[in-house]
Amino acid sequence: MDLDEILLDAEDRMDKAVGVYADSLKRLRAGTANPAIVETIRVDYYGSPTPLNQLANIGVPDPQLIVIKPYDPSVLEPMVKAIQASDIGINPQSDGRVIRLNIPGLSEKRRVELAAHVKNMAEDARVAIRNVRRDANKELEKLKKDSKISEDECEGACEEVQEITDRHSQQIEKLRAEKHEDLMKV
Repeated sequence: MDLDEILLDAEDRMDKAVGVYADSLKRLRAGTANPAIVETIRVDYYGSPTPLNQLANIGVPDPQLIVIKPYDPSVLEPMVKAIQASDIGINPQSDGRVIRLNIPGLSEKRRVELAAHVKNMAEDARVAIRNVRRDANKELEKLKKDSKISEDECEGACEEVQEITDRHSQQIEKLRAEKHEDLMKV
């Protein structure tokens, strides 16, 4: 790997860490209806596990309700079973054409627990980012040791890796703060 490849790889891997954290926040139930809660639930569709959002239209007509209308009515029952088997903790109600999910409000205790969970997830994401920084810095030191780059180039690249790390850590913190605010809304 050369210098540019190391920096691009580090940025790409840090972007992925932020993306994983953002996706996991979307799936976290905050007391209001959000299609992301159910989009990735896998439904057995003709022997193949298929994401729910590929089999149905998912709508949010009001803040406490998710409505799932399957494109193919024959898959309604497997959808109900998949939702019940998932860990979202919501019991689906089906009328034979659509599935309704009533999203209950969160108690204050549950809000605090979820906020703590969001904080722990953020720390895990920051650890992943720091691990990428460590790997990049090791690669840079290896290039310097092999005399492929000068000490000044290595120092400058390490500073750039730190800037990339700081930028991604700030993105994690921003996402955490937004989700925390969303959770604490009454």
